[in-house]
Amino acid sequence: MRYHGEMMPGNTTTTINPAKLMDGRALARRVLDGAKTKVEKIRAASGVTPTLATVLVGDDRASATYVRMKRKRCENVGMRSIALELPPDTTTAQLVATVRQLAADPAVHGILVQHPVPAPIDKRAAFETIPVEKDVDGVTSATLGRIILGMPAFASCTPKGIMRLLQEYNVVLDGAYAVVIGRSPILGRPMASLLINAHATVTLCHSRTRSLPSLVCSADIVIAAIGRPRFVQGGWIKVGAVVIDAGYNEGNVGDVDFAGAYEPASLITPVPGGVGPMTIATLIDQTADAAALQLGVPLG
Repeated sequence: MRYHGEMMPGNTTTTINPAKLMDGRALARRVLDGAKTKVEKIRAASGVTPTLATVLVGDDRASATYVRMKRKRCENVGMRSIALELPPDTTTAQLVATVRQLAADPAVHGILVQHPVPAPIDKRAAFETIPVEKDVDGVTSATLGRIILGMPAFASCTPKGIMRLLQEYNVVLDGAYAVVIGRSPILGRPMASLLINAHATVTLCHSRTRSLPSLVCSADIVIAAIGRPRFVQGGWIKVGAVVIDAGYNEGNVGDVDFAGAYEPASLITPVPGGVGPMTIATLIDQTADAAALQLGVPLG
């Protein structure tokens, strides 16, 4: 990843210190290398190739791109992928039936329902059809409950990827004050739980939180996942804070004003190249782990 002297978001030219950037691409490559090793062990021990099934409803271009990227990563690590594409007029019952078939198929070890799904489909009904042992995207209520309680589970991929990034850069979570902006059940809420389980003190915020800037100003760790471009301003960031931008908006823009937040931050994720690669790598790695558990193949 090259950023030295390049144009940052916001049309501001500045010299960037690479040591400040949390390189998600480099770490994702190592995670995928590890997943490839797991796939080889599983195949050697059982004769079975770990398999991820993706279900895409409708013709959303961004979602289709994400699914293609996930299939490519599967191929790169020797994993099998099954891609099911359903028309935009698919009903909730039809989607649930599709997921139920995949859940019953022993050759499928992980299931991903690409979100968002078109209205008026009840995505929660589809998510809840996924068995916990195949919920490699961490979307079911059972998985979230296990994460909150600190029990073994396949955590939502973006929060899990963020935790790996924090660990990679030796960010001390024990006793740290973290502010998570965004309360999605597959991002903000599990993120807060993972941080709490790591002994951080967490405030979970959202778009209606009062005095949000003052809360962010006191945070040692800021995680933005609110879905609004450049929502978190540089002036909100405490000097020395770690800034994780989990947002992605049109034009390669995150939820944080990178140009403003870069200077006070001690570490910051770029967009793209920060959280995004870790999300996909975590999905692939968790699918390999799910296959090992279902097939009884020890990886340790």
